[in-house]
Amino acid sequence: MVSGSNLVHPADCFHAQSPQHRGRRDFVKGMAALAGAAGLAAYDMRSAAAEPPPETKKIRLVKVPAVCLAPEYIAEELLRLEGFSDIEYVEIDATKAPDMLLANRADITAWTPPALMPDLDAGKPMVALAGIHGGCNELFANGRVRTIRDLKGKRIAISAMGAAEYYFVSAIVAYVGIDPQRDIHWVEAGYDNMFQHFIDGKADAVLAFPPHPQDLRARKIGRVIVDTAQDKPWSQYFCCIITAHNEFVTKHPVATKRAVRAILKAADICAQDPERAARYMVDKGYEPRYEVALEVVKSLSYDRWRTYNPEDSLRFFGVRLHEAGLIKTQPDKLIAQGTDWHFLNELKRELKA
Repeated sequence: MVSGSNLVHPADCFHAQSPQHRGRRDFVKGMAALAGAAGLAAYDMRSAAAEPPPETKKIRLVKVPAVCLAPEYIAEELLRLEGFSDIEYVEIDATKAPDMLLANRADITAWTPPALMPDLDAGKPMVALAGIHGGCNELFANGRVRTIRDLKGKRIAISAMGAAEYYFVSAIVAYVGIDPQRDIHWVEAGYDNMFQHFIDGKADAVLAFPPHPQDLRARKIGRVIVDTAQDKPWSQYFCCIITAHNEFVTKHPVATKRAVRAILKAADICAQDPERAARYMVDKGYEPRYEVALEVVKSLSYDRWRTYNPEDSLRFFGVRLHEAGLIKTQPDKLIAQGTDWHFLNELKRELKA
């Protein structure tokens, strides 16, 4: 870090007082200073200033109950610096994020590759733009299950057939030769009840994402048989990818790039100053427990967008799902049709990834 009397220390970016009780101007300055303290050149806007302003001042993101999506929420003030004045977080449960895009109730969200590939296979007008992080999912099982292969013939709780966790677990079991359509008993419990089904013994396994893994461990319920942050090959791929509606990207390319830049810079903040990122999540009410927010942010690879290729993640999960008969189209064709990496490639050069 460059020394100097005018440099804002990261500790000055957040105070005991919550952001809601500070002025908008002060909070924006704090986020800019935090970006600088995280090694982002004080949110250097020279590149952005050289671009035209966003074609629209309004952007709608999907708010889902997942602490791991911290960059999407921390990006709020960075989006303002990018020229967006009307920023909306549309609330919906975690299984319906793409539906918000398709119903024109949101413009951009984070979505998981195993669920994105079937959406593209179904012809939904969605486009993948960049990876965010890996490792937020953990597969919990009861005492009858010790390995993935032990899931054959067992009950797995999901919110619904075709939900994100259905495709993620399907890819996991297909990787070891289990047919997810014939060899698994899927227990449709609804999003609000699927974890309780596992706790009550009505299911043998469930795929959990923050803060649910932390809650299950705290209660000493089940064992983790797959940790996508640690276990290969899952740890080598993105679990969340920035995804937008095709129409928004086509009509608003400058706004799209600016939005992706804000989210990726927010991911850098999570990677380089997890304590401040966790405090932000608590102050804004996304997670009431600081220790849980900090554990999640510190455990995930938020700098992965700089080094990993998101196309590899889509191909990896797409191959598993294609072999299992859950998508009809060859993965490479879906990738060609449903991705646009030029924003990411530009930002990697600009942000010196």
